[in-house]
Amino acid sequence: MAITRKKIALIGAGNIGGELANLLCAKQLGDVVLFDIPAKENFAKGKALDLEQNTAIHGFDGNVVGTSKWSDCAGADVLIVTAGIPRKPGQSRDDLIAVNVPIIRDVADNAKAHCPGAFVIVISNPLDAMVYEFKRRTDFPKERVVGMAGVLDSARFQLFLARAAGVSVKDVRATVLGGHGDDMVPVLSATTINGVPASQLVPADAIQKIIDRTRKGGGEIVGLMGTSAYYAPASSAVAMTEAYLLDQKRLLPCAAYLTGEYGYKDIYMGVPVVLGGKGVERIVEVALSVEEKAMLEKSAQSVKSIVEVVKKTA
Repeated sequence: MAITRKKIALIGAGNIGGELANLLCAKQLGDVVLFDIPAKENFAKGKALDLEQNTAIHGFDGNVVGTSKWSDCAGADVLIVTAGIPRKPGQSRDDLIAVNVPIIRDVADNAKAHCPGAFVIVISNPLDAMVYEFKRRTDFPKERVVGMAGVLDSARFQLFLARAAGVSVKDVRATVLGGHGDDMVPVLSATTINGVPASQLVPADAIQKIIDRTRKGGGEIVGLMGTSAYYAPASSAVAMTEAYLLDQKRLLPCAAYLTGEYGYKDIYMGVPVVLGGKGVERIVEVALSVEEKAMLEKSAQSVKSIVEVVKKTA
């Protein structure tokens, strides 16, 4: 049997889509399809052409196609969904529901028709509700539909802790659970600096400020830039893509569909999962303190309230 390159379709050719394509080319993970709506087809084609010319400079092999035709995404191994309106200053992720729900439904219907075997990573906000709606609409197996949030939120927590402790970011291991919003749960009991509890190297009051900053990390960037972050979110989704395509069995925090884990059912929420060639191969339940359990419950209720709003728009 002939060996073929993997095909990765990016739904949305904006800031995150472009950076995703750039990173996927650099890592040579497969051929890339940069998809956007018909009104932005030439924009997608232009970005794809620029990226292909960039691959020639770096010596990366792989094709990049810009399109507005779902048929060009047919048979994709991985589908990364960034489609939707990004946040503007003063908006919460929840404010995007009315605009982004119809978009995710259209994406879901087309994904079901053209990419029925794809591993799907949803980035669109409000994340937990969007990934839930995609899964509900497509009825894809829960192992193959995840949301990207925990990798990004954990990276933000990691960075801030490294700066406060005066250590390399490489040595910080941080985990952020729960919904992708202001109630997310940085798990201090599972956060270490090369095996040493972070609480031994960073004072408690400084850690609390870091937790608050992590929770508002996306909003801080929106306030400064006028639009959502894209470099770190793209890198986060590429780490997940790599774990799937290369069967790396990485333990990463992702928005996964829960069927009783942590005491929750029929909800997407950030939890540690083992990501490998089968997608979400297992959900890992870490021991949480009483305080962390209470924070997770608050986060779960926030997610449920948004999902209920989405269900009412069906």
